[in-house]
Amino acid sequence: VCIHGHFYQPPRENAWLDQIELQESAHPFHDWNERIMRECYEPNGFSRILNGGGKIVDIVNNYARMSFNFGPTLLHWIEKEHPAIYSAIQEADKLSMDLFDGHGSAMAQVYNHLIMPLADRRDKVSQVKWGIADFEHRFGRKPEGMWLAETAADTETLEVLAENGIRFTLLAPNQAKRVRRIGTEEWENFTDPRIPYRCKLPSGKEIYLFFYDGDRSQGIAFKGLLSDGKRFGEELMSGLDGRESPQMVHVATDGESYGHHHRHGDMALAYCMRYIENSGRAQITNYSQFLSLCPIEFEAEIHENSSWSCAHGVERWRSNCGCHSGGEAGWTQEWRAPLRDALDWLRDRANEVFFEEMSPFPVDPDDLRNKYVEVQLHRNRESKREFLKKHIPERLSKREMTRLLRCLELQKHTQFMYTSCGWFFNELSGIETVQILQYANRAIQLIKDLTGENLDEEFASRLALAKSNIPSQGDGQQIYQKQVMPRQLTLTQVGMHYAVDALFDSGRETVQVLNYECTSEHLERHRAGIQLLAIGKTVVNSNV
Repeated sequence: VCIHGHFYQPPRENAWLDQIELQESAHPFHDWNERIMRECYEPNGFSRILNGGGKIVDIVNNYARMSFNFGPTLLHWIEKEHPAIYSAIQEADKLSMDLFDGHGSAMAQVYNHLIMPLADRRDKVSQVKWGIADFEHRFGRKPEGMWLAETAADTETLEVLAENGIRFTLLAPNQAKRVRRIGTEEWENFTDPRIPYRCKLPSGKEIYLFFYDGDRSQGIAFKGLLSDGKRFGEELMSGLDGRESPQMVHVATDGESYGHHHRHGDMALAYCMRYIENSGRAQITNYSQFLSLCPIEFEAEIHENSSWSCAHGVERWRSNCGCHSGGEAGWTQEWRAPLRDALDWLRDRANEVFFEEMSPFPVDPDDLRNKYVEVQLHRNRESKREFLKKHIPERLSKREMTRLLRCLELQKHTQFMYTSCGWFFNELSGIETVQILQYANRAIQLIKDLTGENLDEEFASRLALAKSNIPSQGDGQQIYQKQVMPRQLTLTQVGMHYAVDALFDSGRETVQVLNYECTSEHLERHRAGIQLLAIGKTVVNSNV
């Protein structure tokens, strides 16, 4: 038996500050990451197992016995804000290697959860390479498997995974087009999720596919299986049949099922896994271990452009397909198509700027972009200098360094503005969609810094085609102008903040203003009664 949890939250940091601002909808917590940390991520690191009398008999790290993946941007936040939980997640992978014959339970994930079939090959490669590099940095080993955002897949995506050394991925049962026994000619409909399948790719490479048990996964997510850990365990083991050959019942849901979506779901999970281990009827495993033990007898083909959360393939992230998360009667998601069209237009212009700006430098622009994840792991000025020194073979002026970093940050933000959550829900003005528009606005600002060209007006006019379901919100242009543009931060605004601070703080020459560093080259203070005057010259540096 294998239980997989996909632990993920979209990047929520302000695009200029690298800090998460107050999210009132997460009350009483500061933001949604903090709320879900308390309800899910922390409890699963230290989950309680109770006896029949309600007394605690053990405290366990659930991550060590389940299969799991964490979104890289979420792990970056956990590392910074909750280091004890971050250490528990890392330790779980090490423990799982002892439990499962050297095969760790952690899987990698495409970096910031964009929908891979809707991305061009260049973006697919960056998402996979960034995800692998982040995984290796955090877990100290190469990943065997990789989670695809919303399990969305096409053949090109599988090719990119295989090219980068990924052995397997996990898909929904509806994504299996057909299967057959290796060496035979006749294809059949998919019926058995208990074995792995080989997928032969046009390039001649191959990748292994697991199709999870859909009914039992739905039972966890939506039908109350987490109300009773023993019942949960019995339901999983009931999926085993009498065959002699290896078989594995495996389920996959959002990891947030275990505590956030279902209160105390972490305890049901902990009890379930202990119950199965003690039953003698089955053993807990992970995908990597099972793949090493199970002979591959069947191969599979997938439905192109398919996913686990859209009955129409991947339309949920580009059209009004009918898949949504609620809302009022009469609401539509017609806004999805013009939103994606506007972002595609911006991406194409950003790429033109990127290649134009990179042309004077003796380096492959895409290779440098793919390695830029090294900087994202350590967001500070020193990491930038070391990165450029390592990968650019010639001495750079400060101006050249700044332009190169702006180019690379531009590429980062054009990736982040495609984070899948921007389309997943029911309304254009939701916090997830406003967040991806913030990344778009940051990209526009960087283009202006590099070229002097201001794309705001054209971008906003394209967003005007996207209509909100809420009359007071208007359209995408109005949402962008009211909720996104006021958040934009300039070096001048940081300097203004520092200037006010400098009136009252006489003890420091250098002041940290969020992720900016302000250093006084000259500063005088004068007092006349209750009046204060500060005169000086200050250098403002972005740590990004």
